Amino acid sequence: MKRHILQKLLHAFLLIVTLGLSGCAVGQAVQPWEKETLARHEMTFEGDPLETKYDEHIYSSKEGASGGAGVGGGGCGCN
Repeated sequence: MKRHILQKLLHAFLLIVTLGLSGCAVGQAVQPWEKETLARHEMTFEGDPLETKYDEHIYSSKEGASGGAGVGGGGCGCN
């Protein structure tokens, strides 16, 4: 009986915590003065351009082909 009560309390607690934290997910629009921070080079997915070129050079040297970096699929043409 105690286990059932503790389990209900745990579920209620987790529900309250989840609902409380979901309020943090409500985002606000990015203000114009904040866009400068988001447009910094560190915020890009590519990373360092020199390192990206170096990685592409190594990849093309190993594969014997150039271009198509980042495109999925195999060599059979069934992309």
